[in-house]
Amino acid sequence: LVQPGVMVGADTRFDAGERITAVLPKVDLVVWGESSVGFDLRRRPDLVARLAALARAHGPLLVNEDARDAGGRISKSAVLIGPDGERARYVKNRLVPFGEYIPLRTTLGWLTHISKAAKQDRVPGTGVVMMHAGLVSFGPLICFESTFPDLARTVVNRGARVLVYESATSTFQNSWAPPQHASLGAVRAAETGRPAVQAALTGVSAAFDERGRRIAWMDTPRRGSVVVEVTPAHGRTPYDRHGDYVPWLALVIVAGAGLRAWRGTRKPGVVQGVRGNTHNSCSVRRNGMRSGASDEHEAQ
Repeated sequence: LVQPGVMVGADTRFDAGERITAVLPKVDLVVWGESSVGFDLRRRPDLVARLAALARAHGPLLVNEDARDAGGRISKSAVLIGPDGERARYVKNRLVPFGEYIPLRTTLGWLTHISKAAKQDRVPGTGVVMMHAGLVSFGPLICFESTFPDLARTVVNRGARVLVYESATSTFQNSWAPPQHASLGAVRAAETGRPAVQAALTGVSAAFDERGRRIAWMDTPRRGSVVVEVTPAHGRTPYDRHGDYVPWLALVIVAGAGLRAWRGTRKPGVVQGVRGNTHNSCSVRRNGMRSGASDEHEAQ
């Protein structure tokens, strides 16, 4: 897991990732953080050649491309680089509102003038992609996507034995957000029964076993790399098989209890009438003057 920290400029980020990777031992997979490559690799064969050289020496690389393509569109893509170049590509599906696109841009586009909201909407992908490093299959997901349990479940049900996340939380430096975000990997691991790793450009790079127990934790101020060993897992958890049945079941139970309580308040009661002489419960006129009951309690 390669974590260079906040780097200004695409060239600087690329060089930092290359420098850190160059001292790693031979491993099954090297993971760079989100937006670690600020160039369109399809138009930069020179950079692909440099990455392929790293892959030959240290193992396949999963980098993250955040750049405009030849048509001017921009996406965030997890790109697997092998000794012979690009092997597979996954485009981020679920984008961060306002950070990566602006909902109803024609109405809310003015936010770009007063904030760091996305100047241009990124183009989302169309589905998850399975990748292979040696004998291990994995499904890469990108940053914000770790908050969605269904995405992890999808890649596991398609054969992933490890969950791999690429992240960058530079917007939330020096706050509680990077550790909280990294801890979501532990939840996804426990749900799916798969080890999970996260490489952060900046933030927290971390690894968890298939039960969500922490294996590695490289906090925001640190720079460099961490080598972790995880055991690719088999089998399927109840969540893998049935999905979000726990929250849906809880919702049904709460709704049923609420309906029963509401019906209890709607049961008809017994109306008590007032018994006794008429003059004790209403006023009468005598000799043209209005007179009420002589005793207030009796009138009630």
